[in-house]
Amino acid sequence: MVKPIHYALGAIPIIIALLISVPLITKNEIPISAANSFDNIEIEYTKHQLMKISNGVTERVGAQKTEILFIKNDGTLKYSVTELGYLQPDIRSKLDETKLNKIKALIKETGFIAIPSESFSILENITEYQKSNVKVTLNGRTNQIHWPEQNATTQFIPPIITMVESELDQIITEISE
Repeated sequence: MVKPIHYALGAIPIIIALLISVPLITKNEIPISAANSFDNIEIEYTKHQLMKISNGVTERVGAQKTEILFIKNDGTLKYSVTELGYLQPDIRSKLDETKLNKIKALIKETGFIAIPSESFSILENITEYQKSNVKVTLNGRTNQIHWPEQNATTQFIPPIITMVESELDQIITEISE
């Protein structure tokens, strides 16, 4: 028969393992320490508000609004908006180092640069939708990904893409206010 002391001694390593692993498993953020000062990144994020225009027999897709966010490695950014064919004045700003490192770490640690550039088909009955594009250059490697909003396609858009999109949309919101 096993004595209670054996149970207690056997439970100690399990308790220690749980104390170490639970915070790591439940943490939903990418550690900023994943990015280092040697990483060189440039990001170009484009959002198009598109609309199908029907001219009887033919259809074409036209952009109602286009937003372009360009982030350089030093944190300087440029935000341009073209609405109904008219270019509005650029907004220039600088991203704080913490936010820049967070984006670097997100792209570096999630393998964003290795996502294949696949095209997503658009549903036929959709007349207005948003299409986004991110071009990332990380340490000399470039990847460009195009995707529509989720309700404009039947294909699954990976969560990594939507995480990066969310971070970049947050930057646009902060600088355009």
